[in-house]
Amino acid sequence: MITTHPYKHFPISGYSTLINDQLCTMVKHKKTQIQNPSSSKIPFPPRKIRKPLKPEVPNTDSSSKPSKANPSQPAIVFPTAVKPLTFEGEIDAALTHLRSSDPLLTTLIDSYRPPAFESQCPPFLALAKSILYQQLAANAAKSIYTRFVALCGGETDVVPDSVLALNPAQLRKVGVSGRKASYLHDLADKYKSGVLSDSSILEMSDESLLTKLTLVKGIGVWSVHMFMMFSLRRPDVLPVGDLGVRKGVQQLYGLKELPRPLEMEEICEKWKPYRSVGSWYMWRFMEAKGVTITPTSTVACASAPLVDGKPNLP
Repeated sequence: MITTHPYKHFPISGYSTLINDQLCTMVKHKKTQIQNPSSSKIPFPPRKIRKPLKPEVPNTDSSSKPSKANPSQPAIVFPTAVKPLTFEGEIDAALTHLRSSDPLLTTLIDSYRPPAFESQCPPFLALAKSILYQQLAANAAKSIYTRFVALCGGETDVVPDSVLALNPAQLRKVGVSGRKASYLHDLADKYKSGVLSDSSILEMSDESLLTKLTLVKGIGVWSVHMFMMFSLRRPDVLPVGDLGVRKGVQQLYGLKELPRPLEMEEICEKWKPYRSVGSWYMWRFMEAKGVTITPTSTVACASAPLVDGKPNLP
C-alpha cells in the first residue's frame, strides 16, 4: 500500500526520503559555513591596520631622538652662550657675515665706520633712564635725567629702594610727569617683588626679556628692542616697529611701501645672527639721506654712556 499525504495527493515515501536527504545536506553545509567562514562564497577578510599609519609614531620619535645626538642639527642656544657686541671680535664677525649674506649691505658697510659699543650700565638704571627719555627731545630729557640722578644721590644710587622712596610730588619738581613717576615706581616694584633683577635680565633670552619687561608699565616692545640693542648690546635684535629701520629697508631694497613686521622678518632673515648691526646701518643709511628719526636718537642717547657731557653714540 502506498501512503499518501493527508493534504496532498502525492506519494510520501520517496518524497520524504528526498526531503530528508536535502535537509541533512543543508544542515551539514550550514555547520561547515559556521565552523569555517573562509568556505563561504562571500569571504570577509580580517581587518588590517593601514600600513602608512604604522610608521608615523615611530618616525616622530626617531626624528626627535637623533636631533639630540646629531651635531649637524642646530642646537638650542642658551642665554649664557649669547655674546654681546662688546665681546672682542664680535663686530668684525658681524661685518664679515653681513657682507657675505647680503651684498646690498656691503656698500653701506664700506661707507660708514663700524659700530663701537661701550660697556653697558646696570639694567635698572638703563630702564629708568629710557623711561625718563621717552617722547622728549634729547636735551630736555638729559636735563630731567640729571636732576633725577641728583635727587637719588648719584647714578650708583639709582636703585629700586631709592626710587620707591621718592613720591610723585618730589619727582614732579625735577620735571618727571605723574605718568612717568608711576612707570618708575612700577619698575621698582617689579624689582622688589623679584619679577625682575639686574642679574636675571642679563641671563634672560631675548624672548624672555620681551615677555618680562613688557609687564612694566610704560615699557613696550619697541622700548625693549632699544634696551636690548643699546644697553645689553644683544647682537640679533630686529626692531620691526622702528620707523628708521623700516625706512632703511624700504630704501635699500627698493620697496614701494614701508615693510610690515612680518615682511621685515622675512627680508632681514639673512642678517641673522647679527640683525642688530644690520639695523644700525639702516639708521646710518637714513641719516645720510637727511632723514632724522627723533625717537630712535633719543633712546640711543638714553642708553649710551656720557662723554664730556654728551652721549657717546656708537
